Amino acid sequence: MSENQVIKVRNAKNMALVLMLGAFIGLFSETALNMALTNIKEDFEVSAATAQWLTTGYLLTLGILVPVSALLIRWFSTNQLIVASFVLSIIGSIIAALAPTFSQLFIGRVIQALGTGILLPLMMNVILVIFPIYKRGMVMGLMGLVITTAPAVGPTIAGLMVDVLDWSYIFWLSLLLYVLILVFGLKQIDNVSTITKPKIDILSIALSTIGFGGLIYSLSSIAEKSITTPSVYGSLIAGIVAIALFITRQVTMEIPMINLQVFKYPMFTLGIVQLFIGMLLILSTAILLPLYLKGSLLFSAALAGLILLPGSVLNAALAPVVGKNFDKIGAKKLLPIGFTLTFIGAILFVLTVTSDAAVWTIIASNMVFFAGIAFIIMLHKQMG
Repeated sequence: MSENQVIKVRNAKNMALVLMLGAFIGLFSETALNMALTNIKEDFEVSAATAQWLTTGYLLTLGILVPVSALLIRWFSTNQLIVASFVLSIIGSIIAALAPTFSQLFIGRVIQALGTGILLPLMMNVILVIFPIYKRGMVMGLMGLVITTAPAVGPTIAGLMVDVLDWSYIFWLSLLLYVLILVFGLKQIDNVSTITKPKIDILSIALSTIGFGGLIYSLSSIAEKSITTPSVYGSLIAGIVAIALFITRQVTMEIPMINLQVFKYPMFTLGIVQLFIGMLLILSTAILLPLYLKGSLLFSAALAGLILLPGSVLNAALAPVVGKNFDKIGAKKLLPIGFTLTFIGAILFVLTVTSDAAVWTIIASNMVFFAGIAFIIMLHKQMG
């Protein structure tokens, strides 16, 4: 199918809405628990580094599953994958909400991540084939808004829930939303997959799993172990080597698991680099700021969430504005604004994050920081 051909569905907007809502819940769950890590640490009597694995494990699962999803899309129908995604997310939410031990809570998080890991690449694939090329910019802009807003507002909503109810209600909320989408949204889904059932290359799957898993594990372990620890540098080396072998195998295979030839296009590569930087900044901030606000400044979860809210609101408000003005102004003028604002926000964090910082300085720094993020992520969506 050529780039300009479109697969006809009953209602492309409703189908995209269902997928985006599912992705929103998954990405919300990704960072929402950050606001409850201190509570979970106390409830299960684990260290901060161990509690943080609830977020790291989620991301690790995504990193392993996303490359494999390229294969799943060619083996199963759109409906089957969406149902599997929502069912896994529902099961994971139930296990996590009822977890009597930290180990079971972690298992629930991993199962949740399996659902999100299936849905995210599927959403991007579907949107690109059900909308004509002249509408894709607008739709990709909305998808960018979902990708940035969900992890940004997660800590705010979760903070209110943790103080008023309990951290388990974060999972109950996710469960309720997933069930509603599954019951009422599934009827909006049409199959757009072309099932070819290509040969499963076990070696490619193994290399991608070892590569991305080892890399994420080693970088995450540095928080509690020295890089000279064998398990840390061993995982790092194994990850890098496996990724190099994975790339080599993909470019030499007749039918690769993932087509890496797209990186020959400079604009696509630049867009991916921007997305990587943007998500790195969003997720690191979403993890560290709640720990700082609750652990160092001793704010309640609700107050910490409200402190982060202005930055999230500004990010959501700027995203469509940046996307709308892309064609008029151009990336060469908008991108420097985004990176400059993010750099200034980061410098402000360095200067203001102390044990007795004033609340307004944290709010201001976060707003400047996330204003820049809005430019970076939205321009990636337009360029990539």
